Amino acid sequence: MSSTIEISQGMFKLYHQVSRLVNECMMDEGVSLARSKFLLLLECQGPQRSTDIACALGFAPRTVTEAIDGLERDKLVKREPDPKDRRAKIVSITDTGRTVISAAQQPQHKMIEAIFNALTEEQKQQLKDIIGCLSEKTDALQRERDKAEGGAEAAPARSLQAVG
Repeated sequence: MSSTIEISQGMFKLYHQVSRLVNECMMDEGVSLARSKFLLLLECQGPQRSTDIACALGFAPRTVTEAIDGLERDKLVKREPDPKDRRAKIVSITDTGRTVISAAQQPQHKMIEAIFNALTEEQKQQLKDIIGCLSEKTDALQRERDKAEGGAEAAPARSLQAVG
């Protein structure tokens, strides 16, 4: 039987292979996997402040600001003043952004289907169960770390797992 280290290395390798291949397919449609995460967040959850985007995606605020600059330059998002705080801006997806993300999702979904069709339905269900179990354990370990580091307020939001 494989060691847990070998299994985790295999998972990471597979994750990077799938991400790279899916990203290439999406880039053919004009948007990277990383950019699509921003656009999907805005499409699914509506307009957001950049600090909220950073928290949801687990990125540094500066990284988010730079990404938003590029998305805005490409007319995929727009910034508007926050009516509740004149110092802040609200970022929202544009119609162009919606069109781009919709076009990019088709090859993304097609490639993911092609990859996972290597599995039987039973294997897919087993993998889903295994991922769920590992995800629950990872969440529990993260909560323990956050608690040890000073409570829930120290924990950034980690809620965009389904995106991308």
